[in-house]
Formats: sequence, C-alpha cells, structure tokens
Amino acid sequence: MIDTNIHTLGALKAAGYTSKSIKTELRDNLIAALKDGKPSFPSMHGYEHTVVPQLERAILSKHNINLLGLRGQGKTRIARLMIHLLDEYIPVVAGSEINDDPLAPISRYAKDLIAEHADNTAITWLHRSERFYEKLATPDVTIADLIGDIDPIKAANLKLSYADERVLHFGMIPRAHRCVFVINELPDLQARIQVALFNILEEGDIQIRGFKLRLPLDLQFIFTANPEDYTNRGSIVTPLKDRIGSQILTHYAADVKTAKQITAQEAQKLENRICEVHVPELAKDILEQIAFEARNSEYVDAKSGVSARMSITAYENLISTAERRALLNNEQSTTVRFSDLMGMIPSITGKVELVYEGEQEGSSFVANQLISEATKTLFLTYFPKIEKLKKADQVTPYDGVVEWFTQNNALEIADETDEQTYLQALQAIEPLKALIERYQPRVASEDLPFLMEFILWALVEFKRLSKQKTANGMSFNDLYDSLLRGI
Repeated sequence: MIDTNIHTLGALKAAGYTSKSIKTELRDNLIAALKDGKPSFPSMHGYEHTVVPQLERAILSKHNINLLGLRGQGKTRIARLMIHLLDEYIPVVAGSEINDDPLAPISRYAKDLIAEHADNTAITWLHRSERFYEKLATPDVTIADLIGDIDPIKAANLKLSYADERVLHFGMIPRAHRCVFVINELPDLQARIQVALFNILEEGDIQIRGFKLRLPLDLQFIFTANPEDYTNRGSIVTPLKDRIGSQILTHYAADVKTAKQITAQEAQKLENRICEVHVPELAKDILEQIAFEARNSEYVDAKSGVSARMSITAYENLISTAERRALLNNEQSTTVRFSDLMGMIPSITGKVELVYEGEQEGSSFVANQLISEATKTLFLTYFPKIEKLKKADQVTPYDGVVEWFTQNNALEIADETDEQTYLQALQAIEPLKALIERYQPRVASEDLPFLMEFILWALVEFKRLSKQKTANGMSFNDLYDSLLRGI
C-alpha cells in the first residue's frame, strides 16, 4: 500500500508507485475480492446470480457498461457501489483541474508544472469517495456542460488569445478523469450530445469550438437507461450503443422474501421515534405482495414498472401511521394493525402509472384494489380456501366467525383506538381465536391481533362479511347488513 504522506513527485517515484488505468484498478481489485470470497456488490439483494455475474464479467473485460431496466431496480445504486472496487487513494498533480496522474500527465497545466519543478512537483491524494461523478441526462444538457467551452474571462485574466488551449474551461467529463462517470437516463440526452461522446469512448480526444485536443481521458463510463419501448422521449443512437462494451439488464425482486430484504435495507431509519413500533412479518409480506400485484394489475402500466421505492416509502408510512396513533394515545409502544395499511395509500398512488382504465377508476380505487388482491393472495397461504358457494348443510372453518357477526351485529374499530380497547374488541370474537388456534397455533402473541384483523378483512374480500368506512374508522358486519340497511 502506497504511503499517502508522500507529497512530491520525486518521493512518489522513489516509493515505486506504478500508474494504472481506472479499468485496471477495478479489474485488479475485483480479482482480489473474488479470490478472498468477498462480495463485489454487497447489498444488491436478488442480483447475486443474475446481474452481479454480468457486472463482474464486464469489469474483468474492462468494458464501459449500460444498465438497462425499469425504474427502481437499483441501477444508480450499482453505479455508486463501483467506487468500492477502486484503490483507496491515487496521487494527483496538485492544482490540476482534471486529476492529472503525476507519472502520466495529460493537461497543459500539469505538463508545464512538471517541466518547471521536476521531482519537486507537489502532489495530493484523491480518495475513492471523491472519484464518482454523476449527471442526469436532460434535454437541456449542452456540450459545454459535459466536455467544455472557451472561457473568455480566463483569456482576459491570463492575457491569452482564443487560439491558446489554456483558455479552455473543462466540462464534467474531463474533470472526471480517472473516475467513475455515470450518465443517468441516457436516451434523454440529445442525439448531437451523444455523438460528442463517440471520440471520448473510442479515440480519447475531445473537440471544443474548433480545438481538437488529444486528451487520453481515463474513465469508467456507466450509463443507465429505461427500455426504449418505455422511454419514447428518445433513444440511444446506434454508434454510441456500439461503443458501449456491455449492456446489462436489471430486474425487480423475484420473490417476497428478497423484496423484504431490499425494503428493510433501504427504508429510512428514524432514530428519534418516541415510541416502539412492532411490525408483524405478515404485514411486511402484504406490503411486498402489493408491489407484485401492481406489476400484474390490469390498471397499472406494466411498461413503466413499479419501483421498489413504492414498497420502501409505503413501509415508512405504515410505521408512521402506527406511531401517530400511539402518540395520540400517549403510549410507549404499539403494533402495526391491518387497518394501518390504509395509511400506505399515499405512497402507492404516487408511485404507479395507470393505464386508461386505471385513470377512469381513480388512483385511490386502484390502491385499495391492490391491497385487496394482496390480502386474498396471502390469506390462502395461512388458512383454508373460502368457497364462494356452499351447500346448505356444508360446514366450513369460518362459519363460527360469520355466525358471531350475524348475532352480534358489528365490530367497530376506530383508527385512533388505544391498544387496550383494540385488543379487547378483537378478543371478544371467540370463534376468531379458535380459528387461529386450529390453523396457526404457533403465531407469536404480539402478532395475534394483526392476524385476527387480517382474517376479518379477508372474509370481506371473499364475500363472507361486509365492511364500511365510518367517520373515524371501520365497521365489520354480517354480509346482509348493508343490504338490509338500504331497504
């Protein structure tokens, strides 16, 4: 490991430092990680056997990379993790705008400085955390932004003519020399700007208003894009696509278990919560199942995708719904209730793109529909199937619960009911407890209230009970209550 206390070019040479390109850095450090059995892209759950091996092959091949996938699939996160495969520090000529390598300078400034001071040339050290540049491609991005332009103020101050290359002001790409440079949403970049990237990728020279500079820029390019059938705003021009070594397709989590890992990792951890909020595993499963239902929903535009951010923000809202209720009741701890899922609706409506039918129904209707479908899907993994029709003398496991509502009329649960009142209301339904003891005898005591309410909501979805929104909560009734109420 090189000594970062070295501050002159002569001392750097004496230490035996050897320059290498950024792609060689990435390759060498990846090889070391693979030999040591360390993950190259930690925390990319669900990509271990699909995306990560492709990334590793691209790095070993020293390719520039295009990450192609729908929104919320971790493309930018992958790009940011790339810096962990860089050397911890690299030497830079002090004062260089473009991170000149002291042993291989490319700018006029660095070459002149080394010619004047030789081994006494001052150097500084650049940490890998500072070697990441990112630009969101928008239609207003210009050549000057990315590559550079003539700076008339610099020309005036230095008393130079516009024919002198020292009057050039470098853009983001030259300033990212020896760094990872990410261009997000590449198809949104105007075609003429994409054309300007050709020579940088292939020939290593840049052109600014007539200047043609041979600058062998050393960069690791990472591009991200949505599939072209979705981004109708533009496309990647064919010659540029041809110069990108590897195109890697990303994807959503394949199962609920993986999706839960991603949500738990990304959800904001609030350290200043006044009360403790317990979230049952079933609640987490339902939350993730909602995203899976959305991706298959007839109301949601499949081409736009359903971002993992929907589950992350919904999880945060779910906890905050329970936290707010506990604060109103001055309680030190609480458990998420099934009715708290309604608090996630603002996170769902803002994250799904609806097709025409969905727009006609309304975003709130679609969000409630997704919760309903997730409830029905998961209910069948915990309890026997509820038949739509049954014979007059046929007995089902749910008859006792339904009969309770027929005799006792209704169960009302207010949104802000305190914990004790809520538990007493549910525990009064004896057949409900018996049903759980029969089919889910090992349920944890703290998860029991959620499971009891889950059954009631599922019975509503399968048309065995009815529910209606009240002024301050929800009321569960027998199936014919709403019919009789209307007569």
